[in-house]
Amino acid sequence: MASDNSFDVVSKIDLAEVKNAVDQATKEIHTRFDLKDSKSSIAIEGVDVIQLASQDEYKLEAVKEILRQKLVKRGVSLKNLEYEKIEPAANSSVRQKIKMMQGIPSDKARQIAALVKEMKLKASASILGDTVRVTSKDRDTLQQIMAKLRAGDFGVELQFTNYRG
Repeated sequence: MASDNSFDVVSKIDLAEVKNAVDQATKEIHTRFDLKDSKSSIAIEGVDVIQLASQDEYKLEAVKEILRQKLVKRGVSLKNLEYEKIEPAANSSVRQKIKMMQGIPSDKARQIAALVKEMKLKASASILGDTVRVTSKDRDTLQQIMAKLRAGDFGVELQFTNYRG
């Protein structure tokens, strides 16, 4: 049995769960007394942006907190969200965009590959676009690498897929 074992390190956001969280947060915003007439809204734009809008920065922070709670409850990691600057909008209101990061950025992928190399185990890591494939002959080595990657903080949520053993 000389075949190699491997797994892919990926960072993905489940967009269906994000949509459900946005729907739940929108319902809560419309029923909460302090946000009732604030013209607050949450909308998904395209496939990787959430747009928040509200009357002022204080209410925008409340909307953001509601969204965070709903995302966590639905199992979406907050690490993959990148908040842009709050910008003024029409009628003295404010808005903010939140970018959802899909895939591992190239600098983080290099960090992951370097960590695998630093461990000095018989394993190799190769960067394939926005994923990192880790290969080894020994399954236990792959398990050690997974544990080390889970313990590390790379600024994005890591998932392990395509485990071939």
